[in-house]
Order: sequence, then C-alpha cells, then structure tokens
Amino acid sequence: MIHQHSDNLLNLQLKKTSVEGYKFSWFDWFCLWYPPGWLILFNRHWQHYHKDPDGWNWLEYGLFLIPCGFYLALLIRWLRLGCRSPRREIGEFDPNYQKAFRDEIIAPIVKYYFRGELHKIENLPQTGPMIVAINHAGMCFPWDFLTLGYLLSKTQEWLVQPLAGVSLFDHLWITWWLPPGWSKVLGGVRAELNDFKSVMQERKILLYAPEGLRGPRKGWVQRYQLERFDLSFIQLSQRYQIPILPVICIGSENLHPWTLNIKTLQRLFNLPFLPISPLMPLFILFPSMGVWAMRTRLRYFIQLLCTTELNGEKTKRTEIYRQAQQLREKLQNQINQLLSQG
Repeated sequence: MIHQHSDNLLNLQLKKTSVEGYKFSWFDWFCLWYPPGWLILFNRHWQHYHKDPDGWNWLEYGLFLIPCGFYLALLIRWLRLGCRSPRREIGEFDPNYQKAFRDEIIAPIVKYYFRGELHKIENLPQTGPMIVAINHAGMCFPWDFLTLGYLLSKTQEWLVQPLAGVSLFDHLWITWWLPPGWSKVLGGVRAELNDFKSVMQERKILLYAPEGLRGPRKGWVQRYQLERFDLSFIQLSQRYQIPILPVICIGSENLHPWTLNIKTLQRLFNLPFLPISPLMPLFILFPSMGVWAMRTRLRYFIQLLCTTELNGEKTKRTEIYRQAQQLREKLQNQINQLLSQG
C-alpha cells in the first residue's frame, strides 16, 4: 500500500527524485568492497534523497576508512552539532524510498556480495497478505532479512516490511550510525505487539523471525539449530486469518561466523547481542563495519504456504504452543536435510 503522504513528502524534499536516481560511482564500488565503507553507502544514499543537516560529511566519511578514524569522526561531528546528539525524527514508511534503496544499494550488495538465491519459487503465492517466517541468524546486521526482502520484492513485486528489533529504531549507536528515522522510513515495523497487530490489521506482507533475537544470539556452536518459536505470530495469524509462508535460509550463519554472545556485557550495554569472534579486533578499529557482514551465499528455500486453524473463538495457549513448535520441528527437519545435501 503506497501512502499518498509519503509520496508528497519525498517529492517536497527532493524534486529531482523522479528524474535522477542515485548513480553507483567508483567510490561506491570501493566502499562495497572495503568493509568500513558500507556505512558510507547507506548515509550517502539517504543524503541524495533527503535533507540531513545533522548527518555525516565528507571529512568524516574519509576518517571512517582509516583505523580508529571513526572515533575522531564521531568527535568532530559531535562538536559540529554543538555537543549534542543528532536530532531524532519519527519518519513514516516511504515505499518510494524503499524501492530506491532496494534497487540502488541493496541490489549490488545482494548480487555481488551475498549472492542471494530463491529456490522453490513455485511455492510463492501471487499476493499477500502473509507472514513470511524465516530462520534469522548471523549475530550481525540483519542481512538475511534485507536480502530476502529484496528478492521477494524483485521476484513478485511485493511491498515487504520486516518486523525489526526495537534497538534498530532507538539505540544510541543507531542514532549516530544511520540517518534519523531510517529504519521506519524503509518499512521497519517495531517488534512490539501493538505494532505487530497494526500491520496484521492492515493486511500487509511482513517478514518475521519466529525465534526472535534467540536466533542470532545462539552463536556459532548452535548454528542451524532452531530456538523456541514465539507464539504471537500464530495468534495473530489465527485472529486475522493471515497465512504463514515459511522460508529456510542456508548461509546466514556464515554472515558472522565463530561467534559467542557475551550475555552479561550485552545487557550492560543494552544491545540485542554482543558477539565475540576473531573479527572483533577489526570492528574495534573500524566501528563503521557494524553494518557489514562476511561475504557468503544466501540461499532461501520457499516452503508451502500454511494456515493456522482457529478452533472456536479463542484457541487455548497450549494449542497455539503446540502449533508453533510443530512448525519449528518441521522446519528443523528441512534444514537438516538441506545441510546434508551440501
């Protein structure tokens, strides 16, 4: 659903949007293959379409690219803003900008870096609404979500919105890393029950991780072992009679391999997870790599669409739990088979 308000907002902010898109330059290709530059890609694209006076500038971008330069860039930006944080703005979902970001930034990343593939596309329904349930993993920026959203949008021309952790909207690091309201403008839905309900009432296509943050938190030792599924997606699927499309992702565990989540420090810094891995010295030297992930091959296997049964006006919690865990066991068996096939 394209909101007229969003169309008007984008047209007012930048009249050239409909005429001139963002062109991937040699510098963007350099940033794509030099991991500290990924954050530059995200911010430069936003600044092409939006006014962002509090955003990063070219001097600060240059500092991203040298060891520990991000810390100096952060200090310079803080002083430039008058010793305050960037302004927080509550944006609205803008399908036009989502499409621009998808085609101009996500597309080359998915094609050349994550090599995303859709398998069993004959199982894809023609249209929504639906809950696309995926095994979320990697303990990093949600590239398994973004890649699947891109592939579904490109293949079916769907307007897909991901259910995203609250930290992607509110955390202090996100406030400094990314433009104001970035997650919301790109279609992110806060992983809170009221927001989840609103999207279901509007009958949209939603990307959803039934394991929640337990999926990426589990670490490398338990890779491809599904954690307990939440019940909310079964409950809302029943209430609003919206089918579930399970999707299995193979390759997502390699986005940030050999990780261990340090729960005590994770809670101390109010992070969704705090991975410890051989890559951490690089992240300390180049904090802008926080939106980067290891090059891998992401393969998505579309499962048969399933509907949840509503027995009477209100299904008991034990029955909902049984249905959720039955789906988990079914997907776990499929994952095991796919891994055995190589």
